[in-house]
Amino acid sequence: MLKKLFGFDPAKHSVKTEVMAGLTSFLTMAYILAVNPNIFSALADQGMDTNAVFTATVIASVVGTLVMAVYAKMPFGLAPGMGLNAFFVYTVCLTMGYSWQFALTAILLEGIIFIIMSVTKVRELIVNAIPMQLKAAISVGIGLFIASLGLKNAGIIVDSEATLVTLGTVNSGTALLCIIGILLTAALLIYKVKGALLVGILATTLIGIPMGITELNGIVGMPPDVSPLCLQFEWHNIFTLDMLLVVVTFLFIDMFDTIGTLIGVMGSANLIEKDGKIPGVNRALLADAIATTAGACVGASTTTTYVESAAGVGEGGRTGLTAASIAFFFIIALFFSPLFLSIPSAATAPALIVVGLMMFMQVVHIDFNSYEEGLPCFITLFAMTMASSISDGILLGIISWVVLNAVARKWENLNWTLVVLAVIFALRYILL
Repeated sequence: MLKKLFGFDPAKHSVKTEVMAGLTSFLTMAYILAVNPNIFSALADQGMDTNAVFTATVIASVVGTLVMAVYAKMPFGLAPGMGLNAFFVYTVCLTMGYSWQFALTAILLEGIIFIIMSVTKVRELIVNAIPMQLKAAISVGIGLFIASLGLKNAGIIVDSEATLVTLGTVNSGTALLCIIGILLTAALLIYKVKGALLVGILATTLIGIPMGITELNGIVGMPPDVSPLCLQFEWHNIFTLDMLLVVVTFLFIDMFDTIGTLIGVMGSANLIEKDGKIPGVNRALLADAIATTAGACVGASTTTTYVESAAGVGEGGRTGLTAASIAFFFIIALFFSPLFLSIPSAATAPALIVVGLMMFMQVVHIDFNSYEEGLPCFITLFAMTMASSISDGILLGIISWVVLNAVARKWENLNWTLVVLAVIFALRYILL
């Protein structure tokens, strides 16, 4: 039964190892249960139920991870992605001015398109069209964007009329708690503590109690009602240019994030074939697409494969049984909603900053000595951070890449798909 369901081979694999690997991956991923409701609390004034976001996050994670376990039979966990949730809240809703229902509609459309692309060759066409350096820049830019959100949420960085932003009061309040959390989380990572991000969040939350910042409302309780977010779609804007832009941005980030995660995690487990192919990659991508579509239906932001799955793979997880174990532990977490919802933003901010650092590590793949390649990457990450817009960073990066490489006559760095994308994105700025 285990072989049929999860690809488990008793001659090669151990049930104990697979389950423990699942627990390890869950512990490294579980910070999203605290971070996601905090990020979406910015939309509370628009009627988005933060408590329901917690339940939606769990449901999306469970559905996506179980599809990965049974269909793809791979040891990866899925959950609403970091960066994608920030794009949802801060770009689509707070910057572009659209409702959260609009954003959920875009995620549903993105998931459906991703499903179609995963069973055709269109996905490979688009992925192969984007240069590796720009892909790295997108990851770095999102990392900086996430880290800046953490710093702002904690009050370490505050608004300034003279310099736009400046250092806040760091010797008290939420800023001090965040700094303590950063140092604590870094120490846990240095000593390779399993689930360092989650342990750091919980420890920082406890430290916040005597500081008067954390207000515990319990530990165990029934899951919050998710119905306020279920099937809340907005159809009258689906044929607008902004909807197209949002859908494409969600699609690009999700696609590159998933492919990068699969390459990195499977490479660390020596599961990539000699010719560079990833066995079962189409099944994994289709599982990711199904998870995104199902997640949108319950009110979750884009669901994607987590790079933290590498922790479980490092513990020996090799089959879908590891993923099934991750899903099981997410179900258990569903009944600890009072604990996760009591965690203040100052306690989740360190996790945002550390995840930003992890994503920033991709900067080593960018050649800043080449202006035609380095400058577009710099524009990408600079626009994401300073303009607080992931989508503008991607668009401007692609446009500048095509223009500068054409000027430099580096035709080998260009392809027709990339050129067409650049023209479409340029028209977006010209016409709007």
